[in-house]
Amino acid sequence: MFDINKVQAAPSQDLLTPDNSVMLFVDHQPQMFFAAGSGDRAAVINSTVGLAKTAKAFDVPTVLSTVAAEAFSGPILPQLAEVFPEHEVIDRTSMNAWEDEAFVAAVKATGRKKIILSGLWTEVCLVLPALSALEQGYEVYVVSDASAGVSPAAHEHALQRMLAAGAVPVTWLQVLLELQRDWARQETYAAVTEIAKEHAGAYGLGVVYAQAVIGAHAAG
Repeated sequence: MFDINKVQAAPSQDLLTPDNSVMLFVDHQPQMFFAAGSGDRAAVINSTVGLAKTAKAFDVPTVLSTVAAEAFSGPILPQLAEVFPEHEVIDRTSMNAWEDEAFVAAVKATGRKKIILSGLWTEVCLVLPALSALEQGYEVYVVSDASAGVSPAAHEHALQRMLAAGAVPVTWLQVLLELQRDWARQETYAAVTEIAKEHAGAYGLGVVYAQAVIGAHAAG
């Protein structure tokens, strides 16, 4: 029941923060991109790298995984590996990353309950671990624009299936700004604006303009 006396200036506990989330990047590999037909591949790569830089800027625990890297799918996206040069990449045989013991152990080791998930393809290597994690009590936030399926229908139907099971759809820029949440947070301000300028399209150009016209510390 609503009690106006309890209303205060405080964030929702549902919000993503650098302290409650973990990012999972699943199967961003050449072979997967070859068949990704749900959207512009360059845009998906841009969103994926923007999301990866977001994780690094906020020191969010990150798990990288590939499937059959040497036998079929090729190495992890080079731009993604460049953001995390020291990270182990967990290679699997299973299409469902949540059936791989090393992958699940890496997620558990973070102690985080909110999973920010992206990957290729949406209808296989994304939906399978999403449903599996949800069933075991995790909260799953699916980054739709850093993921892709073999067709627009495959991507959309997979998103609908995950949403019906309780997953939450987000975009990479939404994650970036939700983690920052306050432009007065100077420790991450510069990194956030740089990521926006590099990967956020017209909004990024807006940041460039504001900093040029208003000043280096123009916010938002």
